Amino acid sequence: MRFTNKCQATTIWIKLTKMIALSMLCLPVAASAGGLEDLESRLRKVTSGKKAQIGVAVILDHKDTVTVNNDCRYPMMSVFKLHQALAVADYCLRERLTLDSPIHIRRKDLKPNTYSPLRDKHPEGDISLSIRELLRYTMHWSDNNACDILFDRTGGPEATDKYIRGLGLRNFSIKVNEDEMHRDPNACYLNWSTPLDTAKLIELLLTHKLLNKEWRAFIRETMISCQTGKDRLPFPLQKTKAIIGHKTGTGDRNENGQLTGTNDAGFVRLPDGREYTIVVFVKDSSESEEDTARIIAEVSETVYRYACSQE
Repeated sequence: MRFTNKCQATTIWIKLTKMIALSMLCLPVAASAGGLEDLESRLRKVTSGKKAQIGVAVILDHKDTVTVNNDCRYPMMSVFKLHQALAVADYCLRERLTLDSPIHIRRKDLKPNTYSPLRDKHPEGDISLSIRELLRYTMHWSDNNACDILFDRTGGPEATDKYIRGLGLRNFSIKVNEDEMHRDPNACYLNWSTPLDTAKLIELLLTHKLLNKEWRAFIRETMISCQTGKDRLPFPLQKTKAIIGHKTGTGDRNENGQLTGTNDAGFVRLPDGREYTIVVFVKDSSESEEDTARIIAEVSETVYRYACSQE
């Protein structure tokens, strides 16, 4: 490349230096950051043309909000276990229980034919596990039996729904437990949320003094150490220094052969301390499981690149 003068060469060198520095922190980004409208446009491009209903909500730096296809009831699947974890914490604080308080688990609590690492490890039941351990099963592994055991001991889906509404959220519903959804696959549509209301709930966990310091830290850490959905929101962040905490939800195929719900909801903390909340719900997908997960990963990458470009 030839430069017409020294000034032009210096200008280009400065631009290249800035681009290299940015690439060390983030994935490659476009030269022009654009505004929130730009992010929305990028997200609409990523989600268009897919054989699914896709909803996205992003809250940047706890203030700027972008949504795509938010006006729809998306089945949360196991994302509602985050809602449950907050309600369980509230229950325990009111009842003066701690994370280490034990819960006795009977054999009949361990339902067959449902996803449950807890049952696989303790098939005979008749054990006691702490609330901490049960929440780790639900949040780390999305264990269905652990979820219903906690529901049984803390007031059921109705109590969780009531607690979340008490936080000021309205565009969601939690009506059934995992066993009810297993017996009637259509019941999963009764546990729904808009992407934005789930993003707002995560924002409350991040920015407001819900519960107490111990419980807030525990729930955040269980999200960060989540073991499911590594091909979704976390996928494009694997080789970066960003920290992600999230909760997944995964449904079976409905009577039309569509994936009922494939979801991921969480927060990302960039190396410079900035954070954003991101929720992606994919409803009634006729795509393959791999391609449906890839949609969520592409949304995640799009938001991450944008967030990095706003430095």
